[in-house]
Amino acid sequence: MDKKDTKKTLEVMDDKPDPGPLSESSELFSFGVIADIQYADLEDGYNFQGSRRRYYRHSLLHLQCAIEHWNKESSPPCCVLQLGDIIDGYNAQYKASEKSLELVLNTFQTLKVPVHHTWGNHEFYNFSRDYLTNSKLNTRFLEDQIARHPETMPSESYYAYHFVPFPKFRFILLDAYDMSVLGVDQSSPKFQQCLKILREHNPNTELNSPQGLSEPQFVQFNGGFSQEQLNWLNEVLTFSDRNQEKVVIIAKQSSAASAHQHHGEVSERPLRAASARRRVTDVTKTTTLSKEELQVPAFPHSVASLTNEVNRCLE
Repeated sequence: MDKKDTKKTLEVMDDKPDPGPLSESSELFSFGVIADIQYADLEDGYNFQGSRRRYYRHSLLHLQCAIEHWNKESSPPCCVLQLGDIIDGYNAQYKASEKSLELVLNTFQTLKVPVHHTWGNHEFYNFSRDYLTNSKLNTRFLEDQIARHPETMPSESYYAYHFVPFPKFRFILLDAYDMSVLGVDQSSPKFQQCLKILREHNPNTELNSPQGLSEPQFVQFNGGFSQEQLNWLNEVLTFSDRNQEKVVIIAKQSSAASAHQHHGEVSERPLRAASARRRVTDVTKTTTLSKEELQVPAFPHSVASLTNEVNRCLE
């Protein structure tokens, strides 16, 4: 876990040009966000590019500190969003994947509110998709089921669902590795399809390398959305449009269609993303949430003002 990713708490506010200081009367609800725990029983190391220090063993203390903070809040968050990479890929190398996952999940059990888990590349370095589907990292049981709208029910072929933490707010959790060579049998049609897409856009021998690519998101550690999942997302957004709901998109990666490089590092962007026909708030691992960015319309007819409060446990 990078120190900057320790913890975020987001308060959802009434529509105001300048919300000013938080007050109990203006706060509708809050939710916690944590990403890249990447626990491993190892000494500190660095990321793939060697540009960021990783606190593998110490990350568990960051998680414990975040949970302690959320549990002590006078107005507890309605839930916590865990945005993927809960344990590091090194665990697979040391055959410690299940032990490390159990340790982190046991820590999450001390949290007094529900946690919604997303899946990232490090989940798939450690486990197959079938394993994750049958594990405690599958929190689809927390989904909202809309009566008389079967089109808003996700397929079992990808890990995605939606839920309502507060009236007129719908959170949609997406499977950013629906289309990926990670976590699937290499003999499967989906693996072959994803490998074909990668090789069409990435001529490098090392498919994890973005060197020379005009579209650096086409790397092996990345993933994307299938057309089936995008069609489902469109149905849910259509329902929210008609019912004037504000929407928050949750994913391991940003759902923005464009790829970019930031400070010389490749941002993890989906191979395929939905067109931005509607405006939604995007809460992802790779998004830096500023006050200005969060004060955007969720839909043309309804403005959601979100104020970002980043509380660091350990400096």
